[in-house]
Amino acid sequence: MANGQILHIDPLELQFPFELKKQISCSMQLTNKNDDYVAFKVKTTNPKKYCVRPNTGVVLPHSTCEVIVTMQAQREAPPDMQCKDKFLLQSVVVQPGIAAKDITPEMFNKDSNNQVDECKLRVVYVSPPQPPSPVREGSEEGSSPRASVSDNGNLNQADLNMMAKAFAEQQENTNFDADFSVVKSLISKLTEEKNSAIQRRNKLQQDLELLRRQNKKSGGGIPIIYVVIVGLIGLVLGYILK
Repeated sequence: MANGQILHIDPLELQFPFELKKQISCSMQLTNKNDDYVAFKVKTTNPKKYCVRPNTGVVLPHSTCEVIVTMQAQREAPPDMQCKDKFLLQSVVVQPGIAAKDITPEMFNKDSNNQVDECKLRVVYVSPPQPPSPVREGSEEGSSPRASVSDNGNLNQADLNMMAKAFAEQQENTNFDADFSVVKSLISKLTEEKNSAIQRRNKLQQDLELLRRQNKKSGGGIPIIYVVIVGLIGLVLGYILK
């Protein structure tokens, strides 16, 4: 049947954004451009898989009826995402004032001399729409600012300069942090060595004072070797402390 003889059907194929374990719906519009009342009926080759609401009805003259087709949740995807299911939409001119409850299967029987039009609709699986990536208006704290793009697709020079400046500052801060860490470690090490040298000097002074007292008690002088050793140690410690 050429679309538009009795009812105009849009679309002529039912497209489902296929996802596993999820009910998916699509709709079609039935438009009556004539002055007659038109009854319709929707059939499918796989009635357990689909739910059609309404599956029968009456389209008033110069009006439109929407039909919702819902596919039940599927546990497996068909091979190559190809679906062999089909729908058949039958339409026939009826008496004015007829209601949906008055529609009978005999109205769509071609043997009853009724002019029954039929339109076959195929089912197509399509990829579900991808959610758009969120676009951040400003740069986050601690991250480099993003350059904006002009209408012709080129980056603005001001934005490029801003990015270069931010990168240089970030690099400078990184280098400063690394140098400061090295200097801090070196100062800590020198402080420990200085404290150790001071302790050794104090210990030597105590030993020298003890030798002097012992020498006074014994009535002799301090051996020259001790004086030389203490003097050398004092020079070394003085150099280290500086």
